[in-house]
Amino acid sequence: MDRPSLMLHCAADVARMLGCSEWWVKEQARKRRIPYSFIGGSYRFTNGHVEEIVRLFERRPIESQEPAALPRQRSAQRESMATHRLTARTTRRARLATLDTAS
Repeated sequence: MDRPSLMLHCAADVARMLGCSEWWVKEQARKRRIPYSFIGGSYRFTNGHVEEIVRLFERRPIESQEPAALPRQRSAQRESMATHRLTARTTRRARLATLDTAS
């Protein structure tokens, strides 16, 4: 009766597999955004965990026609932003100089 062997990976192994940093893997586990096991004071991941992580962060193409409307919204937003001009503050040195000449 052979038991199937359970392969546990550390955060560094998972980071190499996913092409990301070890810090990112640990941070996601700490925030409980990805599945993990906490064994011996460190994060451990099974092959099933890694597969689920990939599924969690998978993005699928959108099939609806809605993205075509987005540029219009963006251009309207740009127009409203263009009407409001930002102006720089007068520097402290310039303010002091006007006070000195006024006195």
